[in-house]
Amino acid sequence: MPRTAPAGAVALAAAVAVLGSPGGGYGAHAAYAAEPSPQAGSAYRPAESAKKVEGKPTTADAPLVDVGGVYSDTLGPGERLYRLGLDDNSSVYVSAVVQPPRGAKVGYGDGIEVEIITTEGRRCQNNTGRAGFGYDPVPVSAVAVRRLEEDAECQGRGTYFARVTRTAAKDSDQRAWPVELKIQREPGLGTGSAPTTAPSVRPSASPALPGTDPVARTGGTGFNDARALGSGVWRDDLRPGQTRYYRVPVDWGQQLGLSAEIAKAAMTKQYGSASNGLSVALYSPYRALVDSKETSYDGKQAGVTLPKTAPVAYENRFSSVAEVRGTRLAGWYYLAVTLGGKVAEFTEDATPVPLTLRVQVSGDAAKAPAYGESLSAAGFGVGADERNAARDGLTAPEAADAAENRSAMGVVAGAGFGAGALLLLVLGGWILLARRGRGTP
Repeated sequence: MPRTAPAGAVALAAAVAVLGSPGGGYGAHAAYAAEPSPQAGSAYRPAESAKKVEGKPTTADAPLVDVGGVYSDTLGPGERLYRLGLDDNSSVYVSAVVQPPRGAKVGYGDGIEVEIITTEGRRCQNNTGRAGFGYDPVPVSAVAVRRLEEDAECQGRGTYFARVTRTAAKDSDQRAWPVELKIQREPGLGTGSAPTTAPSVRPSASPALPGTDPVARTGGTGFNDARALGSGVWRDDLRPGQTRYYRVPVDWGQQLGLSAEIAKAAMTKQYGSASNGLSVALYSPYRALVDSKETSYDGKQAGVTLPKTAPVAYENRFSSVAEVRGTRLAGWYYLAVTLGGKVAEFTEDATPVPLTLRVQVSGDAAKAPAYGESLSAAGFGVGADERNAARDGLTAPEAADAAENRSAMGVVAGAGFGAGALLLLVLGGWILLARRGRGTP
């Protein structure tokens, strides 16, 4: 009669199999780490969780979009409406990122606008966000805000509408372009009075930027796969018409300083120049433009330095200065760097142009405001996960994979420990039974 293996031995064998399998433990982490970086000219990477929705031209048929959700749609010239159900104790940010196809014709009058309106058709106070394309068909983001402590018209619980409008000149591209909508909720503060006075600060000082050796970090195609950076010097490559995205965690009380430098290019003509050859845009954790700057590029060394941001503070939202209002929340700040499409007229497209980024996060992290709910659950704030992602240079999808792998390793390690302990007990029982069989005391 065959002998059955003890339960402890079976459990230990299973744990060993999991630890040694290619998909378990460090094997999975190694596979994620080898994932290729975005290629030159790759399109904007939409959020994996984005749900398809079809905005309508009137409020009567506007589809419901949930607060906290991400949606994908297409948007031609004109307006589309979406229905919102808002509470009465939080601020809400509705962002729209429009993604022109490569080579699309755009002009300085073209752009996108986002508004939040009431069921009576009145626009919430000071909430409209606008963004223009310039002469390059690159992704741009505009944000509308329903802010608490501001306008009694839009403070109540109920139905509202987000109106997204795209403007395009007659000779511009008239096709419908992909648009990504993201609705973010900032919980209200807990008990006690909230600050309502704007700080008397305005970004103006030039940052003291690092001069260390650069480390390679390949930027992403958009907000969803932006490469994480911390303080330091970072190296990437750009081709004409390409935009790279990066993200930097900035905590309460901290300031961000940054610059972008484009090196000498391989020229196809003796002379050439692009007035908007290098553009840099800084976006907030809710995808609103904080600051931007551009400079001409003639194939020789050029650079852009943004003023150091105001210290991140809750009361910045009450400022009359747009650059200060944009630093109202701690979290990921996004950097978009574009090499103008006109640069292709006098440089070799096959040879990318070296890009250097200098980033400095200064100041000690201050105490967070007393929110009534978790701010991190809403996708804001800076914690250990954000700092680790910046240290390791992870995109959001990569950071999620790494967290999943760490969780799996914890389960496997626990299973292995339990199986080992059980096996020791079983072995002890065998020895005791053997001794009794031989009459051993």
